[in-house]
This record gives sequence, C-alpha cells and structure tokens, in this order.
Amino acid sequence: MVTELRNRGVQDIFIACVDGLKGFPEAIEAVFPKTVVQLCIVHMVRHSLNYVSWKRRKEVAADLRHIYQAATAQEAEQRLGEFEARWDEEYLPIGQSWRRNWSRLIPFFDYPPEIRKVIYTTNAIESVNMSLRKLTKNRGSFPSDEALLKLFFLALRNIRLKWSMPIRDWKASLTRFTIEFGDRLSDI
Repeated sequence: MVTELRNRGVQDIFIACVDGLKGFPEAIEAVFPKTVVQLCIVHMVRHSLNYVSWKRRKEVAADLRHIYQAATAQEAEQRLGEFEARWDEEYLPIGQSWRRNWSRLIPFFDYPPEIRKVIYTTNAIESVNMSLRKLTKNRGSFPSDEALLKLFFLALRNIRLKWSMPIRDWKASLTRFTIEFGDRLSDI
C-alpha cells in the first residue's frame, strides 16, 4: 500500500499517525525514510482501557491523560513511571504496553501543541472508512465495479460536507507545519 502511494505520486510524508498494525511503521519508513511514524494516542488509550474494569476506567484514563498531555518526552516518561507505580499491581499490561511502544509514542512530544492536536489520533480517517464500509456492508454485490465507484463517489461527497468544518485553529497548525517542515515543503 505504501509503495502504491509512492507510485501514485506521493513524494513525501512528514508524519504518519498509525494504529497498532504490525509492520506498518516499518513499511512506511522503507518507502518514505524521512517520515516520523507516530502511534495513535487514542488507540493506545483504548487498548489500555481494555484491561480496566468499567468502575475504574475514568480514573485510569485520567492518569493516562497525564502521560500524553505532558509538555516533554522526559515529563511524559516521569508520568508513565507514576502511572506504573500506582497501577501496575492491578493493570500490569498497560504500563508494559506503553513501554514497549514508547519509541513510537515519543515523537509526539517533539512537536508544539498546534501540531500535536492534528497528529494524536487516526479517528478522522477511520470515520471515513467506517462510513464507506457501512454502505457496502448490507449489499451482497454490485452490478459492476463502476456502480461501486459511483456509490463511493456520492458517499465521499456527502462525507466531505460532514467534514467541511476545518480543524479548529488549522491556520496555526499549518503555520507550525510550515516552520517544522519548511525545508521539505520546497522539495514538493
């Protein structure tokens, strides 16, 4: 898939926010070596909460928030240590998971808040994918590939309307992206 993106004309990827799909970060880096691969913070939190009873979820989620809302990677690691000290006895796999994935989580802290709010989750693209899957789920087949493409085209047009509201403070984010990646922007 990443090679296909390159073949279709994508020249560079600055930051790739990915879920926990094994091998995907390495595939991205093989084709786009300058790309910073960031694990989706929301996926990490959801994965972590799978281990937690419903009664304790809010409390554990609040403590996880201290980790990913830290100002620096060093502060985040300190917060992770505090989380582990408090929760490892009950929920050991959570701290282990964050430690195991730490190298893919800390790139997040290299960026200012304007960029962090854009890269912390893959939810936007997942929402689009879910909307498209919902269209095809209950249909057994399509008369032709063209019929499916037309359905997707119309669906994407409607989805675009849903997403027509820009990301809050997008101009500030765009300015920060230009500052962070200005040297690579000129190559495109």
